[in-house]
Amino acid sequence: PACVAVFVHPDDARYQGLIGRQARVPLFVRPVPILADAQVDPAKGSGAVMCCTFGDATDVQWWRDHGLPLIPLVSRQGRLSEHGGPYAGLTLAEARARILADLRAAGALLDERRATQSVRVHERCGTPLEILETRQWFVRILDAKDELLAAGRRIEWRPAHMRARYESWVAGLSYDWCISRQRFFGVPVPAWHCPSCGAIVLADEDQLPIDPQSAAPPRPCACGQTDLRPDDEVMDTWFTSSLSPQIAGRLLDEPELYRRLFPMDLRPQAHDIIRTWTFYTIVKSHFHFGALPWRTIMLSGHALDPSGRKLSKSKGNSPLTPMALVERYGADAVRYWACRASLGGDQPLAEDTMRQGRRLVTKLWSAARLIAAHLEDGAPAAAPSAPADRWLLSRLQATIEEATARWRAYEYAAGLELAERFFWGTFCDQYLELVKGRLYDGDEAGRASARATLAAAFEAILKLLAPVMPHVTEELYGRLFPGRGSIHTARWPVADPALRDPAAEAAGEAMVAVAGAVRRHKTARGRSLGAPLAGMSLACADPALRAALEAAA
Repeated sequence: PACVAVFVHPDDARYQGLIGRQARVPLFVRPVPILADAQVDPAKGSGAVMCCTFGDATDVQWWRDHGLPLIPLVSRQGRLSEHGGPYAGLTLAEARARILADLRAAGALLDERRATQSVRVHERCGTPLEILETRQWFVRILDAKDELLAAGRRIEWRPAHMRARYESWVAGLSYDWCISRQRFFGVPVPAWHCPSCGAIVLADEDQLPIDPQSAAPPRPCACGQTDLRPDDEVMDTWFTSSLSPQIAGRLLDEPELYRRLFPMDLRPQAHDIIRTWTFYTIVKSHFHFGALPWRTIMLSGHALDPSGRKLSKSKGNSPLTPMALVERYGADAVRYWACRASLGGDQPLAEDTMRQGRRLVTKLWSAARLIAAHLEDGAPAAAPSAPADRWLLSRLQATIEEATARWRAYEYAAGLELAERFFWGTFCDQYLELVKGRLYDGDEAGRASARATLAAAFEAILKLLAPVMPHVTEELYGRLFPGRGSIHTARWPVADPALRDPAAEAAGEAMVAVAGAVRRHKTARGRSLGAPLAGMSLACADPALRAALEAAA
């Protein structure tokens, strides 16, 4: 019923003699022109294709480019309008079935074949989309594509390859930005329409925000009409959320604060809304301020279900909600899982990783209890002097340096991994085992050196983990270092070159090797790890290393 033309390829020899003539629409016996267009695929079907208003985006383009008539067949209720003739009032599915039956009865249906088509559907409910002709509000952006591409190239993209998604979207745009929606809730369009001449009366700036449904227009129409019809549209979500830098920076309320904050340093978001939140924020910033909204954009991925689909509340494809996971494993453990993903990458929802995060929380508590028992009167001001202490602090400086470099590069998973590996392996498994004897039985100088080292190292570990595990690190920092405020306002650890000591690191590695050999010796003979040995002999040709080992005996 909505067919307005038949198109063939201009080089298709089968139809050369028909171009410019007319065809009759079956059942409706309405003549439509036969036209040529290079977009027709001669190898698809019969090579002759109907143009209906509207079946798909190509129909829209042909209707516009060839100046074809418009038959608004589908109503907003999803039924055929009066243009459907005898099928008016039917749903689309009912009308299709009736039309097929009538074509068969009329002898007009020559053949039927099963075919696979790509049909656009609604992203949530899966219902096929229908294109309607309606009046909408638009922002003209097609003539600014080059400027918007240039703006994207001045932004630092993390990861860098994500910029290609932005550029692909901008380059492929074929429509201006439709900013109006037919919904009940949203920011109203501040406009009135004149029923006499069709002119639009906009609200004055000092009236905003305003709802035209409940407020009078600022003036009559230029034609003199005073009874104006309020606009009943609301703005697209992205039209307002694209102002998030201005909203967060309090442009209207605190202009001096906004001046200091804009452009912002960082936009963190997921990669699926590059074409919306990223793009429209850049559009609004470009048109309103002639500036970039932020210097860097950091793009995260999604949690995936077992079949590899993005977890979605609306689709309900996971029985696990964020709050259920937090209640089961703790917020820090859930964040730990999230931060194990590479920047921009999706990752499966893995409860095993959350359990690993919970074990890390428990281990931090255990280490804190041990350390707290030796810091009851605060951390001593003694300079670490024992070889094991100098080894640990030297290794710590390297970890701080490497982890900080990873964080500065937005590689939070690598920064977490470095801090965690140092805590579990170097600090807990190696250093704490080496230092326990000195803490409990050593002389005062040795104990003071160990206590100072424990305090310095554990404080740095908490700070390195704080961005990922903010709750447990805040709690332990407050308990071990009272009076210093929040860990999240404390200074990030900075590597001290003076504490880098290659000789101490060599001695420390030797101590760890010796301790490991002793443990293996006892385990192989079924003895307790705390059982004393009658004696131990070490062969060491390096005088400096020998001296360090003797000092650490």
